[in-house]
Amino acid sequence: MMEIKLLVEGGKATPGPPIGPTLSPLGLPVGKVVADINKATSKYAGMKVPVILRVNPATKEYTIEVGTPPTSALIKKELGLEKGSGATGSEWVGDISLEKVVEIAKTKLPEMNTADLTKAVLQVLGTCLSMGVKVDGKDPREVQRAIKSGEIRIE
Repeated sequence: MMEIKLLVEGGKATPGPPIGPTLSPLGLPVGKVVADINKATSKYAGMKVPVILRVNPATKEYTIEVGTPPTSALIKKELGLEKGSGATGSEWVGDISLEKVVEIAKTKLPEMNTADLTKAVLQVLGTCLSMGVKVDGKDPREVQRAIKSGEIRIE
């Protein structure tokens, strides 16, 4: 089994480089593989998403495993931002709800180094802080403190 790691724009992979030149020597139907990748990544339109293509060169069978975009990309998509703050801590570029932070944490949870949703939410809040994004109108550090103290509970 051969593993090919790709980073593609959700729903917009093309048979050009790097996909086509990588798959052609293996004798795979490049157009079909690209169509399957696009179908599998369509919900991440406009974002770069990691894809692992597992290929059996002998049988030409393949599977597609789609990862999730970086946490920052999910936050930017949610808020319609081009980029985060250039002056973290003093410039705020957006405001996201805690409910959306929890949704992002649930999306990222399988790839995080924790199985605990509360810890995953704390990590997403850290990304909000580094991007200059408030949470429910508050500095993400305040929300983190409220979660750690038990004042806010993550279900």
